[in-house]
Amino acid sequence: QVHLVESGGGSVEAGGSLRLSCVASGYSENRNCMGWVRQAPGKEREGVANIYIGGGTTYYADSVKGRFTISQDSAKNTLYLQMNNLKPEDTAMYYCAADCDRWPPGSDFRYWGQGTQVIVSS
Repeated sequence: QVHLVESGGGSVEAGGSLRLSCVASGYSENRNCMGWVRQAPGKEREGVANIYIGGGTTYYADSVKGRFTISQDSAKNTLYLQMNNLKPEDTAMYYCAADCDRWPPGSDFRYWGQGTQVIVSS
C-alpha cells in the first residue's frame, strides 16, 4: 500500500510559480512510476507530468511542456512539481499518484493522494 500526501498548492497570479510536493510512504515496489494529475471542474483528469522512478525518465503533457518540471528526492521519498509561468487554465486540483502498468501512464495510476488546489488568476 502506498500513502501519498500533497502540499504546496495555493493562489497565484498568471505568470507566477508554485512548487507542489508529495511525500510518499509504503513499499517502494509500488512506486515504479509516479506523476501529477490534475482535474478542473467539469473537465476530465489530465496527466500533466510523469516520472519513472528507476531511470528518471519523464513525460509531460503538451499543455505544460517547458513550464512544469517533475522531480524526485529519493532520500526524502518526495515527489515535486515545479510550475512556472502559470496560466489561468492551469487552475485545478492537483493529485499525486503512484504505481502504473504502462508508460507513460498519463493519468492511469493505482494509488492517489487527496489533492492540493491550485488557482491561477488573470
